[in-house]
Amino acid sequence: MNDGPSLIRARLNISYDGTDFSGWAVQPGRRTVCGVLTEALSTLVRRPLLLTVAGRTDAGVHATGQVAHVDLPAELAGELGRLIRRLARMLPPDVRVREIVEVPAEFDARFSALRRHYRYRIAVTPYGAEPLRARDTVSWPHGADLDAMNEASAGLLGEHDFAAYCRKREGATTIRALQYLHWHELDDGVVAADVGADAFCHSMVRSLVGALLAVGRGQRGPEWPAQLLSRSDRASEVTVAPAHGLTLVAVDYPPAEELAARAEITRRVRLPLEPVEHP
Repeated sequence: MNDGPSLIRARLNISYDGTDFSGWAVQPGRRTVCGVLTEALSTLVRRPLLLTVAGRTDAGVHATGQVAHVDLPAELAGELGRLIRRLARMLPPDVRVREIVEVPAEFDARFSALRRHYRYRIAVTPYGAEPLRARDTVSWPHGADLDAMNEASAGLLGEHDFAAYCRKREGATTIRALQYLHWHELDDGVVAADVGADAFCHSMVRSLVGALLAVGRGQRGPEWPAQLLSRSDRASEVTVAPAHGLTLVAVDYPPAEELAARAEITRRVRLPLEPVEHP
């Protein structure tokens, strides 16, 4: 955070439909979530602002529980509710800032996070996804044996090198601690995978889903996804699942008194190795 008494740190809770965005991160000439939000906020505050996000989502990925932080002029401390209403009038309908709250200066949306939670939705009906959910649900009329998929998922839990499931980046670690991964039925012929970890490397969630869908349709045995963990490079036989089925649903943070310590631990582990997260 910038030093000085004239600024406060604010947490933004954000939702967006990622269909028409080229992901979160600002890219020249492309429409991105961060670009749209930064432009609107900077216009309202009348100064350039910098947003820090919990996890940078790829093109087509959605969020109902994205978190970012920004440093705002201190005179806005009592105006954050009004700022939400003003943003609602400026922002396009596919992105919303649902809440803005002042947080301790030690809060860091990315480095203070304990874990990220994602959901992947597929429609297993012969006719595919319902039209009103087609933008966040993948049509999958190929079969989904949930028992086999959950058996396979159990073999992936814990801390492993997920190199087989990640798009490798120079100097980036692919070691992650997968805390849970579970498939279950929702309403109207929709199946979902809920997955959580401290962090994810590039394309990891969608690659895991792709491997598990191969198990669910009977192309691979339940032991196959865990066997790939012995690989030191990306497994070319794993199909990356489509982006639009994936949604970031929540980010967990420690109590206020533990924020600084958590951020320091995460920086030591992640900063020299991986600058961004792409699930």
